Amino acid sequence: MIASLIRFSLIQRLMILLLAAALIAGGLWAFRTLPIDAFPDIASPQVLVIVKAPGLSPTEVESRITFPIEREMQGLPRQTVLRSTTKYALSSITIDFEDGTDIYWARQQVAERLNQVWGELPAGVEGGLGPITTPLSEGYMYRVEGKGYSNRELRSIQDWVIRPRLRTVEGVADVNSLGGEVKVFEVVADPEALLAHGLAIDDVERALKANNRNAGGDRINRNDEVLLVRTVGQLLDMEDIRSITVASRNSVPVHVTDVATVRINSMTRYGAVTADGEGEVVTGLALLRRGANSRTMVEGVKHELEALKAALPEGVRIVPFYDRSELVRQAVWTVEKALGEAVVLVLLVLIVMLGNLRAALTVALILPLSVLFTFVMMRLFGVSANLMSLGGLAIAIGILVDAAVVVVENTHAQLSQAPRGVDRLHLVYRATLEVATPVISAVLIIIVVFLPLFSLSGLEGKMFTPLAVTIAFALFGSLLLSLTVIPVMASLLMRGGAEEDSRVLKLLKRGYVPVMRWALHHGKTAVGGALMLLLGAALLFPLIGKEFMPVMDEGTTVVIIEKLPSISLERSLALDEPYQKAMMELPEVTGVVSRTGADELRMDPMGLYQTDNFLITKPRNQWTVSLEEFQERLREKLDRFVGIDYAFTQPIDMRVSEMLTGVRAAMAIKLYGDDLKVLKEKSKQIEMLINNIPGAVDVFRAPLSGQTYLQVEIDPQAIARFGINIEDINQLVEIAVGGRVVTEVIEDNRRVGVLLRYPEQARTSPNDIAALRVETPAGEKIPLDSVAAIREVDGPVGITRESAKRQVVVQANVEGRDMVGFVEEIRATLEREVQLPTGYYVTYGGQFENQQRAAARLALVVPIAIALIFVMLFITFRSLRQAGLIILNIPFAMIGGVVSLYLSGLYLSVPASVGFITLFGVAVLNGVVMVTYFNQLREAGRTLLQAVQEGAERRLRPVLMTALIASLGLVPLLTATGPGSELQRPLAVVVIGGLFTSTLLTLVLLPTLYAWIEGRAQRRLAQPTTEDHA
Repeated sequence: MIASLIRFSLIQRLMILLLAAALIAGGLWAFRTLPIDAFPDIASPQVLVIVKAPGLSPTEVESRITFPIEREMQGLPRQTVLRSTTKYALSSITIDFEDGTDIYWARQQVAERLNQVWGELPAGVEGGLGPITTPLSEGYMYRVEGKGYSNRELRSIQDWVIRPRLRTVEGVADVNSLGGEVKVFEVVADPEALLAHGLAIDDVERALKANNRNAGGDRINRNDEVLLVRTVGQLLDMEDIRSITVASRNSVPVHVTDVATVRINSMTRYGAVTADGEGEVVTGLALLRRGANSRTMVEGVKHELEALKAALPEGVRIVPFYDRSELVRQAVWTVEKALGEAVVLVLLVLIVMLGNLRAALTVALILPLSVLFTFVMMRLFGVSANLMSLGGLAIAIGILVDAAVVVVENTHAQLSQAPRGVDRLHLVYRATLEVATPVISAVLIIIVVFLPLFSLSGLEGKMFTPLAVTIAFALFGSLLLSLTVIPVMASLLMRGGAEEDSRVLKLLKRGYVPVMRWALHHGKTAVGGALMLLLGAALLFPLIGKEFMPVMDEGTTVVIIEKLPSISLERSLALDEPYQKAMMELPEVTGVVSRTGADELRMDPMGLYQTDNFLITKPRNQWTVSLEEFQERLREKLDRFVGIDYAFTQPIDMRVSEMLTGVRAAMAIKLYGDDLKVLKEKSKQIEMLINNIPGAVDVFRAPLSGQTYLQVEIDPQAIARFGINIEDINQLVEIAVGGRVVTEVIEDNRRVGVLLRYPEQARTSPNDIAALRVETPAGEKIPLDSVAAIREVDGPVGITRESAKRQVVVQANVEGRDMVGFVEEIRATLEREVQLPTGYYVTYGGQFENQQRAAARLALVVPIAIALIFVMLFITFRSLRQAGLIILNIPFAMIGGVVSLYLSGLYLSVPASVGFITLFGVAVLNGVVMVTYFNQLREAGRTLLQAVQEGAERRLRPVLMTALIASLGLVPLLTATGPGSELQRPLAVVVIGGLFTSTLLTLVLLPTLYAWIEGRAQRRLAQPTTEDHA
């Protein structure tokens, strides 16, 4: 079959060239239409249930909303995580499903269960399923600015002009509004006036609800015509609200205006946005729909905003402050630049090592063709172009040319030694066929080497599977092209003539041959030296720290600040101003946008004491300090302020951590239990212990208490005496103090709520609450404190739950040491110092959890892959000895990888593990090339020693070329500095360092071991013959 394919290609050269041209066109089309993103889609299918419960405290929300919903959601098919956050007026429940679950099916399952429990929830709650997004959906953030416009007017423009337009953009799941004030018509009931007219606030509520509706009376016929009947009673403006009749006293109507003031005000706010130390601003956030292309979504949003300019009021403009496409562009450019540089370096190596420009160009053709073939396959199989998939291509660059080098080199040798009159096409055919089997087996072995990456699960699986897929596509493409297009190009471009080594190769051989011959004659010393190096690397390995994945520099810093839990929104916003000004003292910072509290959709359930500060900075090339120094200076600025906790993160990193563990840090210690007091006490102890561990920074403990509650404790005997129901008091407190939107006014298709409550001076202190009047069935108005005790108590700020159990999280980031060593030290400290009551336990989340899972999976799968390689080698060579000899290359290849990783100061992470896997492949490949040639020479009649010496000398060039090309192909990744380069650097360090020792040992140790093992086999075979003669 292989012979037929090569023969067909050489006979139908024009057709093969046309197919190559079609591949070029198809590849370019595929690259232009590939979905592009910074990361692969790493989010699990996730459904968010958001329930807004205005006015309810965290304990009320937990018992009446969160717990019933959690109970209903337990046991959902394919569910993996059930997590909830309960805060003032909000319940947010996150349900994760197994990978591969259809998101629409998952949402349907959740919606069905939610409908069953909704009737049990308190009246007046609203919400449901969150938008179809992922935790990494924050694609585009912008400010709405306008001189002379109030924040209320700007918010109205955001909600009713900008948001509806942006929601129509392809890929936008929703548009979140943050900051500003939502306009309402506020009806401020006067308690004294109500009392004077013998009315209660309930009467005003009923009147407002009953006087705001148009109705339809169907139709009547008149003279063969139809008249549609409608009543017009809908409220249109403030004057209509004022003129509503609440009751009639002595035939005199009592209007709303007699007992209340009607004015324009704002809805109760649960969050706000400030910027640049200059006060409040209005912002919008376009959310990416799950599965959509982030680049096209952001481009669509920008295009729509440009088109919107004409529709905006004069002087209003939209200013972006976070653009995900910028990160995408930079991350993809990092890899594209590395790819381009690698191609140039590989071409230089080919020209220098082959010493023949025609041969070098023939081999070099494999690079663009294989890359374009990969793009076509990515397009067909729906793999997006991102940091990891393009990174796979960059890694493969050095391996792609191997097959073509072997084919071209053999063709060059055949053409050089050809007798006159022999057909050139036949020579090319024979040369290609000769090396076809080892080339195919070598490429298949490399593909098998990457199989362990397909077995990774969780975050690391989603990150590295695209890398393995693109490597497999590229290698398959290079193999196919090496047996079809490359022979055709060789037959057209290459010429015969005496084969002569290039000057560089002659120099290399002059140094190599004596060393190789010395090793052959001093085998024990050579092998002993190699074993000592291996032992040294084995001793060095435990000294290398371990982490899950290096942190990628996204180019945007987010500073999370937490203040005292009981702080008011107004005070929290006032405090943000000096923090922003302090951060803007740094020359690198040009602006700060601070989000405090929850957003409009409640997708980010932060408290009023929590602020995310997005730093707008100059481009990195204008910075005079490193990121670490910049963060150190930020710390100095923020350390001036007392009473705050702060931590540094990045937009995507923050959301990835939150998605995995529910917290925004690299490491999370989760303490589970039922009693909030015990959880608070033990978590405080854990926090103090972590602060004393070297490397711990940004240590945070989620506050459990610290929120002061004004508790109205109803006396059952007192209300029984007056005949009052508990619900009467609840209604009074909810409406008079909290306020309630009782109806809506439609203004030019914009819905404006009508908010009813008491004036501020009647509801701001415990005494005011105590003086509220409760109506008895007899119509008497009595003060609230005659039927209830009113006192201040300390209560929870928020309650988080996982798997239906309460938890408190202590989170930390790690600086200057590896994650695994850090967590091991924490674990040992906690086991020694912290005594937990029965039923309480600790788990460790975040990067540590992922690292442990990935390490366990690789420890199982890598040996299986090596066993598979061994089987393939045995099939290729039909010799257990030779298969074992090549497998021996693997541990020796690791020497350089381990040493280079240790010297670089990098940690053993998933990318470094991928580097070791790549190294195994190249090491085995070199062994296959060498041993195959030794066998061919022995079959041609050379003695064992002749075959080894001649073979090693002749194979110096391909082995060095493989190593040099693979190493130089990764040098651009080693030196890259853009976003994403942090993920590729450990891989490049391992491969480059490992290839140095692997190549050295392949060239020196492999011939020695081959001669020793095969020599022993020969002597064993010769022994019986000798005995027979005797």
